[in-house]
Amino acid sequence: MGRIVVISTGGTIASRWQGSGFAADADGQEVVATAPLPEGVTVELVDLFSVNSPRLTTAHQLTLLRTVHEVLADPGVDGIVVTHGTDTLEESAFLVDLHHHDPRSVVFTGSQRPMGTADGDGPGNLYDALLTAATTRGLGVLIAFAGRVHAARGTVKTEAVALDAFADPSKELLGKIGYGKVTMLRAPQRSAALPLPAMPEVPPRVDMVMHHADGDPVLLNAAVEAGAQGIVLIGTGAGNATPEIVDAVRAAVARGVLVALTTRVMAGPVTEIYTHGGAVDLVAAGAVPMGTLRAGQARIAVLAALLASDAVAERNRVLWAALDVDGAVLVDA
Repeated sequence: MGRIVVISTGGTIASRWQGSGFAADADGQEVVATAPLPEGVTVELVDLFSVNSPRLTTAHQLTLLRTVHEVLADPGVDGIVVTHGTDTLEESAFLVDLHHHDPRSVVFTGSQRPMGTADGDGPGNLYDALLTAATTRGLGVLIAFAGRVHAARGTVKTEAVALDAFADPSKELLGKIGYGKVTMLRAPQRSAALPLPAMPEVPPRVDMVMHHADGDPVLLNAAVEAGAQGIVLIGTGAGNATPEIVDAVRAAVARGVLVALTTRVMAGPVTEIYTHGGAVDLVAAGAVPMGTLRAGQARIAVLAALLASDAVAERNRVLWAALDVDGAVLVDA
């Protein structure tokens, strides 16, 4: 079935007891050794790093992105599996997907329970990811977890500790895995791949600010003053805030800051319905509505746009393009 390269980055799937809690400490060879291999699959390993995923930096994620491209430069490789912590898996997977132009699959997986536990889910998830990487093509970056296959775009961690940890709350399930077979139920929506960015000496700062009752522009303005080149505003409802925050967004955009608008609601798109500080006014002030992308992935889209160009207009174009599939922005009615 193929030659699959596993890129190991740490996370719970590589975690062991540290005396007061669990932390990533196993190397990639130990992680791979926990799982049986699908018949006909051979595995090679890139032991990239071993960290808890909340500690990941942009530098880690760009190193992973470049490593994926370097591995796929070998035409003899049939696919890639990335073992990753679940806390920020949705962000890293989406970053790789935004820059993925190869028909070979890159499949992210991890676990909710540490390695070595009797009821651990890591070995099964890794087996499923290897099977998915070996048997799928043309689907971009995928997430294999708990017997399900998800597209990178739109998929978020929906369970803090339960085993079935990932879903796209705004879309139907992409595929499922069982009895040694991967069954795809639909095709994922994907935008045109972005060119591989350079490794910046200092990555651009991108902050997130959430609106709430009594919310004011203090934190958004503080992010601008701290040097943020991008801000993700997490609105209420369909992407709403206040007139004061609209003014702050307009001022930030005037300074060249790229502002993205998402919502703290689990499912459904940002939609221009309300004025008096709502999405109608925020978009008019220069915020880019992120459709069904939630905060973490909206931040990755902004980061990718900032890395793509130094020009404000081009950054805006790239961000809009990241939301566009076949000429239609990803906002479902």
